[in-house]
Amino acid sequence: MPVKSSASFRMTALPMVVAAQLLAAAVLTLTLVWVLHFRGGFSWELKSNPLYVYTAHPLFMVIGFVICTGEAVMAYRIVLGPREARKAVHLLLHLVAMAFGAIGLYAAFKYHRDAGFPDIHSLHSWLGIATISLYALQWLVAFVYFVFPGAVMTMRADYAPWHIFFGIFIFLMAILTAETGLAKFVFPNNYPSEAFVINFTGLAILMFGVVVVLAVILPSRY
Repeated sequence: MPVKSSASFRMTALPMVVAAQLLAAAVLTLTLVWVLHFRGGFSWELKSNPLYVYTAHPLFMVIGFVICTGEAVMAYRIVLGPREARKAVHLLLHLVAMAFGAIGLYAAFKYHRDAGFPDIHSLHSWLGIATISLYALQWLVAFVYFVFPGAVMTMRADYAPWHIFFGIFIFLMAILTAETGLAKFVFPNNYPSEAFVINFTGLAILMFGVVVVLAVILPSRY
């Protein structure tokens, strides 16, 4: 039987918003532990280990397209104040996410170029390029509809449900891309503790995605 409204869940978005902040902190902590402790940090120079360049890719992508995007999606639930303030935070967080994503994408292409590996040959890379492309398109269309002064209110009202749908869809694509990307770092010669950290990071990212979506669809009665 279809759910008639978000109120049918008989709970508000507040618990999910709080859980999302805790999970975002867990994702960031686990990612930093993995990158700094097990991978020795990151660098833009190849040095003796070319993976130092590639390690920057998951770090910036997780911060940008997972954490910042999740916070941007929940901006209308998190920010207390007028709608214009919420819209500004929503817009700014998406810009920050794209900035981090651009750095992460540059790290991946730089590593492939310096190491002589082909670009965009894996499922992860296909998902990543599709996600980034849709992300940029979504931001541009939203800017025209919701920020550009020439957009009429009827156009905004008609597009708003699609904006929400595609926003959640692209966020879930980012979660899926992150999961497939983490799987590429689990090698047979990994230390068992490193594999555990990578797996727990993937689980935390998945849970973060779930609670963000719940925070969006549940009513915000607070």
